[in-house]
Amino acid sequence: MEKGVMLPQDIWKSFGSKEQDVRNFSPLTLAYIGDCVYELIVRSVVVEKGNRQPQKLHRESSEFSKAGTQRKIYEALLDEVTQEEADILKRGKNAHFHTKAKNASVAEYKCATALEALFGYLYLSGNMERVLELLQIGLRKCDLHI
Repeated sequence: MEKGVMLPQDIWKSFGSKEQDVRNFSPLTLAYIGDCVYELIVRSVVVEKGNRQPQKLHRESSEFSKAGTQRKIYEALLDEVTQEEADILKRGKNAHFHTKAKNASVAEYKCATALEALFGYLYLSGNMERVLELLQIGLRKCDLHI
């Protein structure tokens, strides 16, 4: 493990929690943590560009958090993922939602949730390198620049 990389296993261990089999997590649980992973990456890149007022940082990063943007990335990655990753995307997209999407169509929200579920699954599996690789591929294929 590279110095400075914190994996969920390290976090669980430091808090005395037992390690979980992430394959048994619901797609919405995976999306819950995947949303945070996605946001952390985007915000980290935005902050690295320079010290600015929080509202300016938010304005720059919020474009990437929209369901429509996440849907574009999801679609760009469909031919880039492994079969296991495709299965996670499918589970995330087919999850039964108990909330209504704000400022997004149902289709956009489902694709965004699928992407977040995949990122959550990879993170919880200790594969942040793959999360970063897929996000970079998706952004490049969509001609998006953080």
